[in-house]
Amino acid sequence: MSDQNATEGKHQSGAPWRNFYGRLKGKTLRKSQEGYLEEDLAELTIKNVTWEENPERTELDVKALFGGKPVWLEVGFGGGEHMVHQAALNPEVGIIGCEPYINGVAMLLGKIRTANVDNVAIHPGDARDMMDVLPEASVDKAFLLYPDPWPKKRHHRRRFVTQEHLVPLAKTMKPGAIFRVATDIEDYVRQTMEEVPKAGFEWMAEGPEDWRNSWDDWISTRYEQKAIREDRIPHYMTFRRLG
Repeated sequence: MSDQNATEGKHQSGAPWRNFYGRLKGKTLRKSQEGYLEEDLAELTIKNVTWEENPERTELDVKALFGGKPVWLEVGFGGGEHMVHQAALNPEVGIIGCEPYINGVAMLLGKIRTANVDNVAIHPGDARDMMDVLPEASVDKAFLLYPDPWPKKRHHRRRFVTQEHLVPLAKTMKPGAIFRVATDIEDYVRQTMEEVPKAGFEWMAEGPEDWRNSWDDWISTRYEQKAIREDRIPHYMTFRRLG
């Protein structure tokens, strides 16, 4: 990278210089998972999201992507349990899932096969690239479920609930759209409650039960089950996009 581009925070390609701190790959994939990636991923991957494919950052045609259905967005779908559950419950919507962790992508693909859902699309990469190209006010609902907690104070800026991520997310969401956040980390709750409203959302809770109880259409994920086993309390926060 040239000195000028380094100063401006950009790659020579024009892409912003974005640090990525999460895992990209974990344990060795099973043969079946390798098969899912080889056979299914290309068809389900949304094209022209990465900077290499789309350096001009041309907007996605979300109407063409899902045939005009309402669009939901899940940031970091983990193993895909929630995304597939919602797709099966709501065939009238299209769900975009972003996840750079290839093991999670492989798990999602297996669940898609089992559930036989056809209203999902994947970006196997950084959600920030997806938010770059989603049209303004195109998303009807968004989910951030058990995101990386980054518990050390010096790492809190890596959390998704910072203005770096929330402002672009808010721009993609329609006025009145719902943003759900679930976490078992108390300090993540604090940061969520401080930062999300700054980005143009209002918290919809009217009492403690609104964050203590899961949503009516919720499915418990492996991350939540681990939290409960380790005696951490899940929090379910619902925000509405102002407009």
